[in-house]
Amino acid sequence: MAKQAGVSKSWVQPLWFRNDLKPHQTRPFKLSNDRQFEQKFWDIVGLYLSPPQQAVVLCCDEKSQCQALERSQPGLPLGQGHVTTRTHDYYRHGPLTLFAALDYLEGKVLAHSRTIDQEVPADLEVHLILDNYATHKTPQVKRWLKRHPRFHLHFTPTSSSWLNLVERFFRDLSQDVVLPGSFGSVLELKEAIFDYLNPRNLAPKRYVWKAKGEEILAKIKRARERLNEIIKRT
Repeated sequence: MAKQAGVSKSWVQPLWFRNDLKPHQTRPFKLSNDRQFEQKFWDIVGLYLSPPQQAVVLCCDEKSQCQALERSQPGLPLGQGHVTTRTHDYYRHGPLTLFAALDYLEGKVLAHSRTIDQEVPADLEVHLILDNYATHKTPQVKRWLKRHPRFHLHFTPTSSSWLNLVERFFRDLSQDVVLPGSFGSVLELKEAIFDYLNPRNLAPKRYVWKAKGEEILAKIKRARERLNEIIKRT
């Protein structure tokens, strides 16, 4: 910009700052093309804002490719005048896939979906918020659901994993355990994840949905209109 406008860089930088412009930063996004987007959107947001009586709402998903990375050297701890450090290089010991179900009302996390039927009292209905993973719609799963009529599936729209609050937990898990850790094996990573989960479930903290659905849809509409304008120009 400085070159094109014939001014100095020191003039451009405060101009960007005053107008909150950050051209050096980018943020990924993708608008859903799901034809049933609004129907699925309100179905899930409705569960958050007005959970059904005598039921539990479980946000379910898998976190794949949790890498057991071992840092080449021990990191330096936090101290006065310097931050925590970790080496940029590492050894790979294999990935781990975590299947988890977040109890929306209590904040607890079940770390394996096969325990849901045993963990949830038999007199409660179970509402599962899921992505569009093909496994959820296989004949085996459909037969299992017929034998367990208290289970109700609610699918997020395509490209809309942000609607599933278990993703918020996965982010915390990554920031608190996976990324800063150093693991000599997949087993060490697994143990670290459960060492994080167990005390958390003893004093769970809920992720509460507060966003208004109408405002989200209005924002998506504006983004879609802007995207269509750009497509037309190109």
